Amino acid sequence: MEKTYQPQQIESHWYQTWENKGYFKPSGEGEAYSIMIPPPNVTGSLHMGHGFQEAIMDGLVRYNRMKGCNTLWQVGTDHAGIATQMVVERQLGAQGITRHDLGRDKFIEKVWEWKKESGGTITQQLRRLGASPDWSRERFTMDDGFYKAVQEVFIKLHKEGLIYRGKRLVNWDPKLHTAISDLEVISEEENGFLWHFKYPLTDGSDHLTVATTRPETMLGDSAVAVHPDDERYKHLIGKTITLPLANREIKIIADDYVDQEFGTGCVKITPAHDFNDYEMGKRHDLEIINILDDDANLNSNVPEQYRGMERFAARKQIVADLDALGLLDKVDDHKLKVPRGDRSGVVIEPYMTNQWYVNTQPLADKAIKAVEDGDINFVPKQWENTYFAWMRDIQDWCISRQLWWGHRIPAWYDDEGNVYVGRSEAEVRAENNIADHITLKQDEDVLDTWFSSGLWTFGTLGWPEITEELKTFHPSNVLVTGFDIIFFWVARMIMLTLHFMDDVPFHTVYVHGLVRDSHGQKMSKSKGNVLDPIDLIDGIDLESLVTKRTAGMMQPQLQQKVEKMTRKEFPEGIASYGTDALRYTYYSLASNGRDINFDVGRIEGFRNFCNKIWNAARYVLMNTEDQDCGQDNSTGYELSLADRWIISRLQQAEKEVIAGIESYRFDLASQALYNFVWNEYCDWYLELSKPVLWDDNASDAAKKGTRRTLIRVLEATLRLAHPMMPFITEEIWQKVKTLAGQEGETLMLQRFPQPDDNKIDPEAVADIEWLKGVILALRNIRGEMNISPAKPINALLKNATASDRKRLEANRQFLAKLAKLESIEVLPEGDKAPMSAIQLVGDLEVLVPMKGLIDVAAEITRLSKEAEKINKDLTGVTNKLSNANFVDKAPAAVVEKEKARQAELQAAQQKLQQQLVEIQAMVN
Repeated sequence: MEKTYQPQQIESHWYQTWENKGYFKPSGEGEAYSIMIPPPNVTGSLHMGHGFQEAIMDGLVRYNRMKGCNTLWQVGTDHAGIATQMVVERQLGAQGITRHDLGRDKFIEKVWEWKKESGGTITQQLRRLGASPDWSRERFTMDDGFYKAVQEVFIKLHKEGLIYRGKRLVNWDPKLHTAISDLEVISEEENGFLWHFKYPLTDGSDHLTVATTRPETMLGDSAVAVHPDDERYKHLIGKTITLPLANREIKIIADDYVDQEFGTGCVKITPAHDFNDYEMGKRHDLEIINILDDDANLNSNVPEQYRGMERFAARKQIVADLDALGLLDKVDDHKLKVPRGDRSGVVIEPYMTNQWYVNTQPLADKAIKAVEDGDINFVPKQWENTYFAWMRDIQDWCISRQLWWGHRIPAWYDDEGNVYVGRSEAEVRAENNIADHITLKQDEDVLDTWFSSGLWTFGTLGWPEITEELKTFHPSNVLVTGFDIIFFWVARMIMLTLHFMDDVPFHTVYVHGLVRDSHGQKMSKSKGNVLDPIDLIDGIDLESLVTKRTAGMMQPQLQQKVEKMTRKEFPEGIASYGTDALRYTYYSLASNGRDINFDVGRIEGFRNFCNKIWNAARYVLMNTEDQDCGQDNSTGYELSLADRWIISRLQQAEKEVIAGIESYRFDLASQALYNFVWNEYCDWYLELSKPVLWDDNASDAAKKGTRRTLIRVLEATLRLAHPMMPFITEEIWQKVKTLAGQEGETLMLQRFPQPDDNKIDPEAVADIEWLKGVILALRNIRGEMNISPAKPINALLKNATASDRKRLEANRQFLAKLAKLESIEVLPEGDKAPMSAIQLVGDLEVLVPMKGLIDVAAEITRLSKEAEKINKDLTGVTNKLSNANFVDKAPAAVVEKEKARQAELQAAQQKLQQQLVEIQAMVN
């Protein structure tokens, strides 16, 4: 093995080997296990959330593959309607061309060209992460087979009356000229205004004051609403108001929705431009007056002077005109949530348009029951409540989008506006006896991408044909997903799969949290705090990182802020940590459903963990290569106490890792593995092996037993770690497999370790715990008394029981080597102990006589100076935390850091005081 672990030298080699040899494909044997990847956008690149999600899925897939399951991880990408169309339109725009210049068919050709050239970025990045899906079955939501499934679902739902065309309110993007889903609307708080206008009663007796953040919509008002119990307005219910500027009479209505305490208690109702108003309009049969066109300019339904005006220009004019009429009561500064399109960045309008809808209620009932009955389980379970809340208040689903890229809706119209749904124009004509001379025109709209991705679990396996793959791998075992798409994707998959497959799409939904930065902030390009998983794997220099984070930022102030933050956080750039260290960091953070604060310091710690494993393997190989390790399964070996102990501890580690993975607690699984490898195998067992291997007096059988244990426990540990750390484990396993008596081309296809209680030796465990306790006590004394680790010392045991004496005699060799002892004896009962430093191991006292080891006076001086420095630092931190100005104004993370520092100094202060007391007691 190379002297140092260099991940970049092994990762690409092993990934190419695995993929080229087809190891990712289902084996065709064993119980079926399948996971469907949430298809990333074809336009996308890997972000930290993807990285976390793919690491979890790959860990599950590799684990079940090693359990002997017939494992399929179905991979693919989503055509990402809006995102992809925008990318290609931007490229055309750079050439001075619009999609309309090309026409629909030529534009679609351009999109396919782009997909062929640039659409594979994210799948290549998934490979860098070590993901092991069956690439030979990669699907795309616009490929021919999947298109067939999408068409079939649309046509069947339409025939069943569950898909219909209607005019309803949607989220309208005036820039992209399409309806968009709620998930594509970003609502953030902005500074605005609340305008208060007077609406005169028609009889001239009085007026009502209404407040609005969107004055332009008043031209589409159909009513003013008050609460039915509001004594101020009860007498006005049923009367009318003359709407200013529009000069229309509108009713005063009563509705429980109105909040009496907000504003004046009077609410203007604009059913065509507000979702809540739309529902109230349906309840009261109000007129729906659309005042906007597709560009969000005012249309012909408004007074002539406002027609054609841009909405925000119209807003200013309407406010000015109402003010001139004396109808502007007041204007308040007001913070409000402004909805913007996540792609276009423009303000979204609730807008009345003709769209295609799915009647979801009949589908939702079965989907609710599937979770209630336990056919589908959410992990963590509390997400079921979120699911139920959405599903029990479900609205019909708008599935049409005014785009060119996507699954075109299979509907045709004749000149009279009749709609025909079918697989092709020829089928529509044949089924409906439509003569050739009658012109049919296909619907221009495409389907919402969530509609096609809702068929993902069965559409990828060949449906509507009932293939062997479909019968074998559906339903899938688990869906790994973020909480933000439980409704948009998870619920819709459940509804559509139950309807068409009469079965659930998956048995478990594992919901993970959001990956945030180290301060708990959401990662976003606008904040400049994004971490790229590939940069963490390969490393990136500071200047390149600054350039990457500030690219595209238009505001110099923001650019400077992000540059300053980046230089402070990563003064030397980001080091190369390798894939395994990144993956292990993800697993360590994978606690139940909580958001994840990603600190680069953690990945550095797990890179050290990789180094620890590498160096342990080098030690093992140096002591086992070309040696008899029992690789031929021969007998004639003896197991030492340490051998029996590490074998016992391995069984417990295997139990804990399996329990963690099976319960989706990768944080617990990774912690159990880390503790075993670092704290038990490396820190203790490797050291305990040296007295046996390096002792000329040790028998050949004892040496063979220790070599056999070293190599076999390492090999089992590599199998145990492989699902989480695939690259380093494969590299080392190839070097140790023969010595451990194993065969096979790849670690990927070896059996996952299974604990065996018969291999647990409770007596060996208890004996080694005693041994560790004594050694740690002696090491603590060295540390506290400032005795060099290289200096041999004498030790005494006081209050020793018969068991203590027996363990001492059996383990003198281990104690002498690991604690660097000249001697260790039991203090005879009744004898007075010399001046000693003392540590307790249960009731047993471990003593180190101080005579000749330390200069007591000098040690007291040293400790006193150290205590003085700590007291000074502690006073400074305490004063800072006592300053209300600092505590109130400093960032919470900074305050918490100071509090942690205070606690650390207090602990150090207490420890030093204890040491001083102990040393002074020796003098006395």
